[in-house]
Amino acid sequence: MTSDKIKTGLAAFGMSGQIFHAPFISTNPAFCLAAITERSKELSKERYPSARIVRSFEELIAIDELELVVVNTPDSTHYEYARKALEAGKNVIVEKPFTTTVEQGQELVGLARSKGLAISVYQNRRWDSDFLTVREVLDKGLLGRLVEFESTFPRYRNFIKPGTWKETGEMGGGLTYNLGAHVIDQAVQLFGV
Repeated sequence: MTSDKIKTGLAAFGMSGQIFHAPFISTNPAFCLAAITERSKELSKERYPSARIVRSFEELIAIDELELVVVNTPDSTHYEYARKALEAGKNVIVEKPFTTTVEQGQELVGLARSKGLAISVYQNRRWDSDFLTVREVLDKGLLGRLVEFESTFPRYRNFIKPGTWKETGEMGGGLTYNLGAHVIDQAVQLFGV
């Protein structure tokens, strides 16, 4: 690990850790993937041998040299984990949804500001080719006056999978918070609040 890279810790190595976060952190020359939380497995060891495996979020944020923590855990933990990471002096990137209430979000932003730390929401769908194409078409004024916009994330199955926080709406999850956050973010990016 070189000292000029941002030493980054990943709060989980589930789907988003494996597909979105770890590959991008490890290939970006500005970052060093220094630690990964895996409660019981060691799936990251082969692909990221220089990253330290820790067994809890508390162990992750206790690593002094970490400068940035990516909170990519279940939605219901985002507020608590982001707050703990900020209190430990870490900059934070939080998966969407940022929090489950506006008050929680405002509190985290205020806490980060008071500590001189950065906090941001991971909005990877801002770089999807369909969204970038829509943005380019709008920026060039190719459609004239726009009066209606519709955006969706089509699903690959026609039922809600039982027992999953990502779909049931339990514990701060659900499709509105999980995928809906992307649709809302894209609309705000294209048209403003």
